[in-house]
Parts: sequence; C-alpha cells; structure tokens
Amino acid sequence: MARLPLEGIRVVDSGHVFAVPYAGGLMADLGAEVIKIEGPGRLDITRYSPFSGVHADNQPGADPWNRTSNFNLINRGKKSLALDLSRAEGREVLKDLIRVSDVFMESFTPRVMRGWGLDYPNMKELKPDIIMVSNTGYGSGPGPYLQYPAQATTQEATHGLAHVTGYRGDLPSKAGQSYVDFLASWACLMGIALALRYRHRSGKGSWIDVGMYQLGCYTISEYILDWLVNRRLGERLGNRHPSYAPQGCYPCAGDDQWCVVSVRDDEEWAALCHLMGNPELTREVRFATNRDRITHHDEIDAIIARWTRSLTKFEVMERLQGVGVPAGAVFDARDVNLDPHFWSRGFLETVRFPAERGMGKRVIIGRPWRLSQTPLAAQGPGPALGQHNREVVQGILGYSDGRYADLEQAGIIDTRPTQPRPLSHMEMDERVRQGRLAYYDPDFKERLGIRDEPAPAPSDSSPALIGSRHT
Repeated sequence: MARLPLEGIRVVDSGHVFAVPYAGGLMADLGAEVIKIEGPGRLDITRYSPFSGVHADNQPGADPWNRTSNFNLINRGKKSLALDLSRAEGREVLKDLIRVSDVFMESFTPRVMRGWGLDYPNMKELKPDIIMVSNTGYGSGPGPYLQYPAQATTQEATHGLAHVTGYRGDLPSKAGQSYVDFLASWACLMGIALALRYRHRSGKGSWIDVGMYQLGCYTISEYILDWLVNRRLGERLGNRHPSYAPQGCYPCAGDDQWCVVSVRDDEEWAALCHLMGNPELTREVRFATNRDRITHHDEIDAIIARWTRSLTKFEVMERLQGVGVPAGAVFDARDVNLDPHFWSRGFLETVRFPAERGMGKRVIIGRPWRLSQTPLAAQGPGPALGQHNREVVQGILGYSDGRYADLEQAGIIDTRPTQPRPLSHMEMDERVRQGRLAYYDPDFKERLGIRDEPAPAPSDSSPALIGSRHT
C-alpha cells in the first residue's frame, strides 16, 4: 500500500471553528497524526453552537457534543486530547507534547500565546525545529488592528468583499458562511508544506503568521488594482458582470431552481439566441454589441428567463454547454450529495463510526484535489471528546499511571464538558417552517446507500440531507 505523504508527521491542532481545524483534517487525510486539543471548559464551538450543523439523525443523544455534523466532518481522522490550557498544569502537558511534535497550529488572538509564554520565540526553546502556524484575523503584528478578534463573517467587511457583493443599489452583503475560513485553511496547508520542505533542507523550523483579512483581499484583487490605477471604486452588481452581457442567474422549471449563464462575446450570444429559437435577436441593433447588451440587460434577462422556465436547470446547463456557452446549474444540498461526478472523484466519501458512538456510516466531503499515485481517503471519523487522552498523555508522553490519574482528578483532562451548554432540539419540519432549512429528505439513508448501518432510537425527524437554498 502506498505510503501517505504526511506519514510520520505529528501535528498539534489547538484551533477552533473552521480555518485551522479543517487544515488539520486534510492533513489527517494525508497521513499526519493530528492531535486536536480542546479545553473541557472550552469546547470547539462546532460541537455545540449554530456552527455545529445538525446532530446525527437529528438526535442529540446523551453526548450531543460528539454528534454534530460539522465537527465530525472537519475533524475527521484526528485524535482528541481534552486538556485545560487555562491552567498551568495543562500548559505543561502541552509543552511536553510540543517537544515531540512537528507542527503546532493555533487560532487565538496574539495576546493569548504571548501571555502563556508560548509565542514562537519561546516555542523554539521547547523544540528548535518546530513549525508554528498562527491563524488570526489581522496577523500577529505589527499594526493597529493587532488585538482585534475576528471571524470570517466580519472579515468579509474588512477585506472589502462585502463592498462588491450584493445587488445594485442595495446593502453590502456577505458571500456565504465563513468564506474566508476556507481560504485560510488552504493557506495554512501551503505554508506548512513549504515549512516542512525548508526544515528538510535546513533543519530549521518556521513561523507561519496568517492574517485572514489579507487572504480575503486576493479575492477582490481586480477591484483593488482598479482603485490604485484608475481611482475607480467597484460597485455591487448582483449576478451581473462588469464586462460580459448577458450574465445572470435564471429561473428554471420547478420550485427555486436556477441556472447561471454567462455570455462573453458575439459568437456565444449568437449560439444562445439560436438555441432559444430566437435567431432574429442577433440582428437587433439594441443587442448588436456587448456594450449594447449591457445597456439593454434587463430586456435580455426577461427573454432568457422565458426560455429557461420551460426547462430543468440541468437541461439548460447541458444544452448551453453543448453549443459552447458557459452555464452552470445552481446546486443545492441534495444535488451535491447525490451528484455522480462528486462521488466518482472521491470528493464525497463515507466514514464508519465505532459501534459505541451509535452513528453508523456517514457521508463527508473529501478533498478538492486528487493525487495520481496515492489514493486518499479520510482516515477515520471525528473523535469523541477526550477519546485519546490516555493514548496521548501516557502512550506518547510516557506519563505514569499516577500522574495521569492526578491530571484526571484535577480536571486538567476530561472526557465530558465541565460547563455543558443547554441544547435546544428542533424537529426538522419546524426548521423548514422557520426558514432555517429549505427542505429535508427523510429517506436520505436509502438515497445515499447507508441504510445498512444501525441507527439510534427511531424518531419522526431523522434526516441529514439538509441545506440552505443554494450551495
């Protein structure tokens, strides 16, 4: 069996939410031993907050913090060490773990690691060749925003994306949930790969200091350049394009079904007109050039919408692509989960949970890339809280039974939250009624081919194919 690319690399992941943990999950897919650290009194919020998604089969169970969809997706293949870093004893355990690890990842504001004496200069004293990843909203300095905490949903404002996202004349808008978090995940992966190569060649470690708002600026680079060169500010255009016409998101047959169409030149415009059965449009003066079509965009939109409403979104996409016009159906959660192309590329895969977890087999998102010589797959499900406490503390660090028992007795390590939060349970029909979900599929297990696995106690609300209106 082929050796995985990151086998033999030990990663300590103390990140929270999406950015750092998702990078850690992908590294676990690549063969790294990734140890996720959470405080018993400070769980990763993907275990219990609105970021957590839905519990398996919509059943919180006796340990709801172990059953949330987002946590188990992002943290697949990791080991869990529930360690209280707010106490000196917990930080001593962490220091011992750093001494025998290759990569340390964190997403605290800069003051936290400095306050603990675990910033990069001090960390190098523990392990001279350590690779440290700090993922913060505005970097670790210098600069006036140094101490600002941040999250991806507000970062879209400070890096400028919200200014150019939204409908013409309307409010600035965000692009989606935690968009910049995933840019940060990939940036962390690239930085770690470069640092590992540098360490291999030089024997020296590195500090990767990621400022998330800088990553976001890359997504609007053309607008930044337009301001620098032309002193012209970008504007909100909705689904339109500053240079192409027509471009838009058009209604298709069915409820809330859509397809995006983008016409870049006269040749594509002619192909669209002929496909719609309106070749005469190519001879109309008001649509003769791209500039004319931009001017008369509203009229064109009405013509295209009349045609698209008679077809499914996939028919629109396939017919347009067949004549060389860029088009893409708007996928929702059901489309993504059942898409044969995603499955054939391994972008969707299944993981099996241990029988004692009562979660059976589940579908997760894989990786956005493949390797030609090395098959990749998730190395296991997300861990239960503190599942690997003993394996890490005694197996890796070599602590004695007595010392381990002392840590457990003092609450430095644990397998249950010390401050459990109340969780409100909502039936799936009510989620749909409130608009939190667009729909749910009660038969999702049959549709995904995972019905053969044992499920928790039966419930009237046991769906997991859920989603926002558009993905």
